[in-house]
Amino acid sequence: MEKKENFVGFNKDEYVPILRDESISFLYEIIKKNQPKKGLEIGTYIGYSASIFLSTSQNASLETVEINEENAKLARENLKEFGDRVTVFCKDAKDFIEERLEEKEKYDFIFLDGPKGQYIRYLPILKQLLSVEGILVADNVYFHGMVKMEGKIPHKHRSIVNNLRKFISEIQSDPDFETQIYDIGDGISVSKKLA
Repeated sequence: MEKKENFVGFNKDEYVPILRDESISFLYEIIKKNQPKKGLEIGTYIGYSASIFLSTSQNASLETVEINEENAKLARENLKEFGDRVTVFCKDAKDFIEERLEEKEKYDFIFLDGPKGQYIRYLPILKQLLSVEGILVADNVYFHGMVKMEGKIPHKHRSIVNNLRKFISEIQSDPDFETQIYDIGDGISVSKKLA
């Protein structure tokens, strides 16, 4: 795996929304084990997790969506070695997945790492986009540990935390999914679609 420090746009001196080291290893293992053929990623940033997907599952293609134009441009630069196996879309994730649903697209692997407060809104659509036996991985489901906190959540984070709690409850109680949540990084949920 290429080091994230080698990616165009990575700056170690400022906060960047990139996978933590333990999450990187975990994602690598899931992809290696499942060897997906067609993936969807929500939240490209500069393309680091996309590169893990493509280099680990070498016969796979990936569609990845990023709302920020500058990040999408950097991602295209960082992912150019993968050629036509990857397409970086610059648009709103919800609009994108709704279009894919209309086109009846199916994916056997979805990596959800976009706006955390939107996971619950994306879930019904992603479920339909995921093929049977497909894997949905969601990163940062603990949101800086606040999702597991008892007591009062700071006001500015309350909506995100409540939405992530709903997301976790929904995906764990859905009989069409087999879900495990791992205390890795900032919490990762892994759901296999059973039906």
